[in-house]
Amino acid sequence: MPGTANGDPNSDLQAERSLAGFETLDALLENYIPEDKLVEVKRVLHGANRGAPVQTLPLDRATHDAAASAGFDLQGYRFIARQEQNRKPRIVQIGLIQNSIKAPTTAPYAEQTQALYAAVQKIVDAAGSAGVQILCLQEAWTMPFAFCTREREWLEFAEPAETGPSTKMLQKYAQKYKMVIINPILERDESHGETIWNTAVVIGHKGNVLGKHRKNHIPRVGDFNESTYYLEGNTGHPVFDTVYGRIAVNICYGRHHPLNWQAFGMNGAEIVFNPSATVGSLSEPLWGIEARNAAIANSYFTAAINRVGTEVFPNDFTSGDGQAAHKVPLSSDCCTPHLDC
Repeated sequence: MPGTANGDPNSDLQAERSLAGFETLDALLENYIPEDKLVEVKRVLHGANRGAPVQTLPLDRATHDAAASAGFDLQGYRFIARQEQNRKPRIVQIGLIQNSIKAPTTAPYAEQTQALYAAVQKIVDAAGSAGVQILCLQEAWTMPFAFCTREREWLEFAEPAETGPSTKMLQKYAQKYKMVIINPILERDESHGETIWNTAVVIGHKGNVLGKHRKNHIPRVGDFNESTYYLEGNTGHPVFDTVYGRIAVNICYGRHHPLNWQAFGMNGAEIVFNPSATVGSLSEPLWGIEARNAAIANSYFTAAINRVGTEVFPNDFTSGDGQAAHKVPLSSDCCTPHLDC
C-alpha cells in the first residue's frame, strides 16, 4: 500500500521514503541479484522450511480480484512439517493486515475511523473468503498512531474493549467466516475510571469475546513516549484457547523482551502475534528478527505486523532524544518482507 502524508496517496513523501526507490527489500534484491544467486541470499535472509524455500500459498482468482479492486497487496505463504505416522496433520491458516491511514489526521476523528473501517472491512472480507481462520489487525488500527504528540485529544479514539464499535463490527465478520479475529485498539476502561490501555481484544469464531491482553511493555524512547497515554498492562501473559489453536498477542514493544516471548510460550501458546507500530530509524533492523528469534527459541510460530505509510500530525512535537520539533514520526520504509508499502 502506498505511504501517505496526511492521508494523501500522491504525496512526494512516498518517493522520498522508499527503499532506494523500491517498495520492499525483496524487490530491490530481485532487481539486482541474478536469480541463481538470489536463491542463496533469500535462504540466509528468510531461512528454509524443511530444507527448501518457504512455499507460496495459491489463492483463488476471486481473492486476487478483490485485492486488485480494493487496492491492497496480497501475499500467501505456507510452512510445512514432517508428516507424523500416528496423528493427522493440523493445518491452520492465519492472516495479517497492515495498512496506512486513509484520511488526513486533520479530519474529524469519526471520519478518520470510518475511512479505516471502509478499507479494512474489504481486507477482512478477502481474508475470510480465502479461508483465513485466525486474523490479526495492526496495533491501534482504528486511528493514526498519535502517541508521539502527547496531545490529549487523541484519546477520543479510545473505546471499550468488549463492547466498543470496532469489536462489534468485527464480531459480525468472525461469525460470518467462523474466523478468530484479534482486534488491537486503544481501550477506555469504563469500569475503572476510564483508564486508558493499549489492548488487543480476541474474538472467537462464533463472534464471542474470548478475552483481551493489555500491552505489558511501554516504550519511553524517541518519539514513543507512550506512558503519556497509558501504562503497563495488568493482564500478564494470557493464552487464548481457540478452536484453531492456542494463541497469544505480544503487543509491539514487548517484542524487545525475550522473557516476554518466553512467558507466552510457557503458558502454552502455539502462535504468538505481534502487532506493532514502529519506524525505520528505530526498529526496522530489529522487529522481524526478534519475532523470528522468538519462534526459534520458544518452539512456536510468530506472526509480526507493522503499520505502513507516513502519518503527519497538525502540530509540531518534540522527542525525548533532543531532536528538533517535527510532525512526522512514521516513515514508509518499514514493512513486512514480500508486502508492498
